[in-house]
Amino acid sequence: MQVINLYKPFDIIYAEEEVCPMGQHRNNFFELVYILKGTGTLHNNQHIYDYAEENFFLMMPQNTVHTRVSTRTAFVFIRFNGIYLEAQRAGNPHSNLGDWARKLEYIFHNNHHFPGCILQNKDDKPVVRALMNALILEYSREQSMRNEVVQQLVNTIITIVARNVSLMRPEPAAGNSEVSNEIISYIHQNIYYPELLKAEKLAAKFNISQNYIGEYIKKLTGNTIQRYITNYKLKLVETRLQYSDMRMSEIVEELGFTDESHLNKTFKKYNGINPTEYRKKMWAERNYQPGMSG
Repeated sequence: MQVINLYKPFDIIYAEEEVCPMGQHRNNFFELVYILKGTGTLHNNQHIYDYAEENFFLMMPQNTVHTRVSTRTAFVFIRFNGIYLEAQRAGNPHSNLGDWARKLEYIFHNNHHFPGCILQNKDDKPVVRALMNALILEYSREQSMRNEVVQQLVNTIITIVARNVSLMRPEPAAGNSEVSNEIISYIHQNIYYPELLKAEKLAAKFNISQNYIGEYIKKLTGNTIQRYITNYKLKLVETRLQYSDMRMSEIVEELGFTDESHLNKTFKKYNGINPTEYRKKMWAERNYQPGMSG
């Protein structure tokens, strides 16, 4: 099976094909696939989806992917890797996109439940189509401020994707579904701000008794507030270890661990290995190419 690498932080590809543009392969980067026109099937790991005009898919690194074209198809591929994500973080001197990377994280940690088309809001379809057309036009020509315009277009697309993913969340097991969805979304979006995630803050925000908020969230998630927050933080740590070269000290500071020892102990408690070992293991798996053709 062919393994595709991305040697620059960011790339956009437009392809119009009557046959599959690429056989079964595995990417070592994130990829958004948009269908401008055409029909066929998209194979993502064990899942198979019929695709049509204005469908939109998110492919995670290490997914096994290929397409089968039924009618001539115009694809837009937006590809990016850990280097690009890191450059978009708030505070990075090369970024003017604020919390763009955190919007991506919100998508990544919800998308595994929804591997099909991620564009659910019909009102967003003409907006995304217009953005894609603008992206193709802008990316294909050399003009002043081209990169800045392209990044702003991608940022808008990502924000719309995040909104659609939030609409696709499964119904919670307990409590009012709308409030439950809002609480989980609020925790995810404010994971970097621990003061906003204290029980009293959550209770006041969602008009739930402070004495009951802990029990409510445990019924909703199966975990205490603190355990749920810790689990989600560790998922973000895993993302950084796999897809960026952030130092441990930077991860500690960003996600609010006391120090590197605290991070190491917490990560090992829940994952069985320390962060450094986990990173080596994940990077070795990403770079491993089985001796087979596909």
